[in-house]
Amino acid sequence: MTVSPSPLAVENATLGYGRLAISEGLTVDVPDGEFTVIIGPNACGKSTLLKALARMLKPSAGRVLLDGRDIHSRSTRTVARRLGLLPQSPIAPDGITVADLVARGRYPHQGILRQWSARDEAVVAEAMEATDITDLASRSVDELSGGQRQRVWIAMVLAQQTPLLLLDEPTTYLDITHQIEVLDLCAKLHREGRTLVAVLHDLNQAARYATHLIAMRDGAVVAEGAPADIVTDDIVEKVFDLPCRIIEDPETATPLVIPRARPRDLG
Repeated sequence: MTVSPSPLAVENATLGYGRLAISEGLTVDVPDGEFTVIIGPNACGKSTLLKALARMLKPSAGRVLLDGRDIHSRSTRTVARRLGLLPQSPIAPDGITVADLVARGRYPHQGILRQWSARDEAVVAEAMEATDITDLASRSVDELSGGQRQRVWIAMVLAQQTPLLLLDEPTTYLDITHQIEVLDLCAKLHREGRTLVAVLHDLNQAARYATHLIAMRDGAVVAEGAPADIVTDDIVEKVFDLPCRIIEDPETATPLVIPRARPRDLG
């Protein structure tokens, strides 16, 4: 079987902020065509890794590779045509409408000789339809609920029409219903052929939706692979310091983490 080359990779990189190194000698390959979820405890380097993959953070040593070339040697427009990013807590300009925000996803495809076209209009309409926000097109983004806003941002990323999508904690601040809606949408995008990389905090959601997991602790990759191979009682305790049992999710047959009961103080 021929294995597709990784479209996005970190090669022996040191990642951090100023003099603070979060990861050293970090090597990660993003599998082509998979829905990869990065998991781990708070401050373990998950979002730092995603920022490096998104070209928002330059390694002080090592490289991040996009299609085999250093991502920092590529033009901003070229990178924007290959990967889309949904950052944590994105902020929309005051008063902007849903349609106008989604349309900003087409900017990487504009240029001096290529202005807004019927094709751009169609792509924006398709992105809004895919995220079920067409009826919100004329609404101000400021007026929307958290779940609606998140779908709008995903629509903007979809309008870029990139084969790679990076999502940094896309379910943060959402209630459980909206979390599932966003993750169902991500799963749909993956089934349609996109490569996704997301940072998630909920281990059970990661196990249910991901096809590939990367488990991190203290800036290093502890384990990676299929959820059934990574979400085990030994690995979960090693990564999260959480004694647990792993059972089969009755809905999806994926691993389900059940924390061990702690002794209660009966005094």
